[in-house]
Amino acid sequence: MAAARQPSTTDARERLLEAAVASFAARGFHGTTTRDIAAGAGMSPAALYVHHRSKEELLHQIAREGHLRTLALVEAAVAEGEGPVGQLTRLVEEFVRHHALTHTTARIINYEMAALSPEHLDEIMDLRRRIDAVVRDVIDRGVAAGVLATADPAMTATALLSLGIDVARWYRDDAGWTPEQVAAHYRDLALRMAGA
Repeated sequence: MAAARQPSTTDARERLLEAAVASFAARGFHGTTTRDIAAGAGMSPAALYVHHRSKEELLHQIAREGHLRTLALVEAAVAEGEGPVGQLTRLVEEFVRHHALTHTTARIINYEMAALSPEHLDEIMDLRRRIDAVVRDVIDRGVAAGVLATADPAMTATALLSLGIDVARWYRDDAGWTPEQVAAHYRDLALRMAGA
């Protein structure tokens, strides 16, 4: 007779992360207890501390993974695009689609960052600066090549990122638009804003 499968450490960590996302989304970071997270993962309250030091560490892990995915996404979009206009097109489409598809996690990451420890916040802000640098570089190169026209490329980059991030605030699965429709509309807005 085969022994019952014991959940792996990875499974337990993933369950706790998923439960943290659900709890933070429902109650906010400060309204969520470690008991809420453990219960959502189907574990005892003590089990959380076997895998994570605190709920802040869970938030940090969620934020870090989300920002690393976003950085990889924007870098890949630029690598796949042709010229600054093609790169900006692809970047905005992917960035906006990503924020629509992962709206719950993205909302937590962007609106609960103040709960991070100073050290963790510094790490996340560094990742955000790296994402911003990718977008600014595309716009700067487009302006230099004469295929984009904006008086302030840095502010335009910030505005485009802000628009994409804000999708996570309002988007819902029953919003009436698909992530692809939102991405296409935002792409057109972005190209106009950047003077393509």
